[in-house]
Amino acid sequence: MKKVTVSGKTVEEAVSKGISQLNTTEDRVEVTIIENPQKGFLGFIGAKPAVVDVVVRPDPVEEAHLFLKDVISNMGFSVEVTKSEEKGQVLFSIEGENIGPLIGKHGHTLDSLQYLLNLVANRYSDDYIRITLDAGNYRMKRKESLEQLAQRLAVKALSTKREVRLEPMNAHERKVIHHILQHKSGVKTYSDGEEPQRRVIIAPA
Repeated sequence: MKKVTVSGKTVEEAVSKGISQLNTTEDRVEVTIIENPQKGFLGFIGAKPAVVDVVVRPDPVEEAHLFLKDVISNMGFSVEVTKSEEKGQVLFSIEGENIGPLIGKHGHTLDSLQYLLNLVANRYSDDYIRITLDAGNYRMKRKESLEQLAQRLAVKALSTKREVRLEPMNAHERKVIHHILQHKSGVKTYSDGEEPQRRVIIAPA
């Protein structure tokens, strides 16, 4: 935590000094007034300046970024973590060799890390922040794989006229299946079961 204690003729002047010393902006700091300025005898004898503590509020995304790099390092991986923000969306991408264990079966490890990242970020934010974590472009590859699976199993449900039960999936992956088949003629989809064993059912309409 970056913090300075500064003084000035006025509270405003003291705060301005603190912001300058911390090399930040007013919207990123919290201010605690230690002493208000006091006028002295005849306006100057015994006068006391204002004293304030100026603290930089942690940046939620940066705290999550540091947390992720620390966790990955402690797991023994040497990878590159990049951060991008666009239209309020935050994406962390992991690139490197042998990152399969960071992804895990069907992305379970990646999802767990993503969950922890969001917990860390939202500890420091008044507004909800959603961070997506990817590794080796796994998210896009998995989405394409799910779309192909959905189409293939929909054909199976139509040809056999029987329900097809998919393997358990997280909510995001179930949504992909529902979305890709929502306008496919002759089939319907619904979810069944309790987390973490909840799965999509593809059935003849």
